[in-house]
Formats: sequence, structure tokens, C-alpha cells
Amino acid sequence: MEPFKTHQGYVVPLNRSNVDTDAIVPKEFLKINDQTGFGKYLFYNWRFKDTGEVNNDFVLNSPLYQSANILLAKDNFGSGSSREHAVWALIDYGFKVIIACSFADIFYNNSFKNGLLLITQPAEIIQELFEIAAEGTQLTVNLSNQTIITESNKILSFDIDPYHRKMLLEGLDEISITYGKEDHIKQFEEKRANWLTPCYKEIKLKL
Repeated sequence: MEPFKTHQGYVVPLNRSNVDTDAIVPKEFLKINDQTGFGKYLFYNWRFKDTGEVNNDFVLNSPLYQSANILLAKDNFGSGSSREHAVWALIDYGFKVIIACSFADIFYNNSFKNGLLLITQPAEIIQELFEIAAEGTQLTVNLSNQTIITESNKILSFDIDPYHRKMLLEGLDEISITYGKEDHIKQFEEKRANWLTPCYKEIKLKL
């Protein structure tokens, strides 16, 4: 994964609560075997009408938000099934950050595993951000300082688990973190082999 330190981008306000993973990427599009290619199916049933035509009433289809890569939502974003495809679709579409009142637990963990930064803010702050995003706005997200800076230079702080922060800052996934402990694993395996040897001998004798 690419390290995440600072990101500046336009915000798209998705004024909905309880956005579940089936809304993020419908189940009929889960047959792709790769992590890429899901972006075109993001919010598919909201972005398109039953006829396949573009739904111009949906916020992502507004010309104002075509270059947005920060998603703003309400509470309980990412609820529903545990499908990781929902995170892949958001990333493939181009989103780098999601700011909401709250997130579903499994979706939250899946996001950090894939390099997507999730930020929680109180409802009143979320409402303020919706108001300024309505006319189009940029935010600057600094993960090192754990701050969000608005265009009017208002600074908002956010909390993040140190483990997730480290993963993003250093561009690590769980496999990379495991490789970083290779020496400890090797030492453990060597001790384990020595401990198991007498057991194997005893079993052999009994056989």
C-alpha cells in the first residue's frame, strides 16, 4: 500500500445514514476475482436508474462533485454484510478518506487493511461539513497530526487507533507487518521445533 500522510481533496456529501455494504456494491457484482474493477459498480442502484440511465438526482453524478475523493456521510456507514468488496469499490472509484459519525465495525477494520482512512466526527461537526460541502469545498487531512483543515482554516482533530495509524503512515498491510516480525517468528519456530522433538521420539517409540 502507498503510505498515507497528508491528503487534500474535494468533498462529496452523501446525506444518508445506515449505508450498508449492499448499497455500496450490490451482490450481483461480487463475482470479480480481482480487487480492482469494482469502482464502476459503486452505489450502482443509486447512481443508475432501472433502465440503466444515469440518475442525475444522485449526488455522485452531480458535476460539482466529479473530482471529489473525500466522502462525507452520516452514522453507521458500512453496515450489513462483511464483504470486503465494498471497500475495494470505494478505493477503486477514487476515495481516499471517509468522514462520518460512525462506522460498522467489520467495514471499519476492512478499510484500514486496504489503506482507506476512516474518520469519525461528532454529529454537529458532520452537519457543519455538510453545509460547506453543499457548495463544493476542499479539506486537507493530515494523518500525522490527526487533523482536518477546512478552506476557512478551521482545524478539527480526530482520534485513530495507533495500530491503524501506523499501518497507513508506513503503507503496511497485515502481511507486511508479519514480515516485519520475521526474526521473532523464526526464533519461535526454532524453539518450538526443539520442544517438539522429544514428543516425536516418544510417539515413534510407541508406534
